[in-house]
Amino acid sequence: MAMAISLSALTSSLSSLSFSSQISQKPLHSLSFSQFKPISVKSAGPKFPAAIFVASSAAVADPDVETVDLVKLVKTRLPGGFAAQNIIGTGRRKCAIARVVLQEGTGKVIINYRDAKDYLQGNPLWLQYVKTPLVTLGYESSYDVFVKAHGGGLSGQAQAISLGIARALLKVSASHRTPLKQEGLLTRDSRVVERKKPGLRKARKRPQYSKR
Repeated sequence: MAMAISLSALTSSLSSLSFSSQISQKPLHSLSFSQFKPISVKSAGPKFPAAIFVASSAAVADPDVETVDLVKLVKTRLPGGFAAQNIIGTGRRKCAIARVVLQEGTGKVIINYRDAKDYLQGNPLWLQYVKTPLVTLGYESSYDVFVKAHGGGLSGQAQAISLGIARALLKVSASHRTPLKQEGLLTRDSRVVERKKPGLRKARKRPQYSKR
C-alpha cells in the first residue's frame, strides 16, 4: 500500500515539471553563418624568386641535346666520314674494334658521338688507357680524338682505342715510333678468353675427383 502511494506521488511530480523555459524554440533555418570566414592556408616554407627556378632548370643540360650537338660537331669536323680522313688508326683488343681519327684541337675525346668520360662511365683506368699515347708524346691538349668503337665491353674498347691512337700518331710523324714502342703502346695484345673444354667446368677447371 505504501509503495502504491509513493509511485503516485512520483508520477504527479514528474507531470508538474516544465522544460519550455529552458529549450530554445529557434528554427534551424534561421541560424546565421556570417561569423565564419574562409581560412587562407599559406605555405610556411621560404619564398624564392621565380628567376632562381628558371636559372636552375636552364643549368641542367639535356643529354639528348648534347648528343645532337656532338653529332653535328663530328660531321662538321670529319667531312666524308672516318674513312676519308688522313690521320687514322685502327685498334683491336679481344672482341673490340676501334677506328680512331686525330685532328688538331684542344684534347677533346669523342667516342661514338659521346664524351669519353660519359661513354666510359668515368672509370679512371679506362680513361687512362685512352690518354696514355697522347700523354707519352705530350699531345694531350694538341689533338682532338674521334672514335667509332664496337664489339666487346668498355674495357676492351678502351684498350683498342689506345692502340688506335698510337697507330694514328705514327702517321703524324715516324719519330713517334721509338717512345711509343718503349711504352709498349704499339703491341697488339692477343690475349683472349680460352674456350671451354668438354668434360671440364671451364677452360681449366675440373670437377672434384672422388676416388670412391
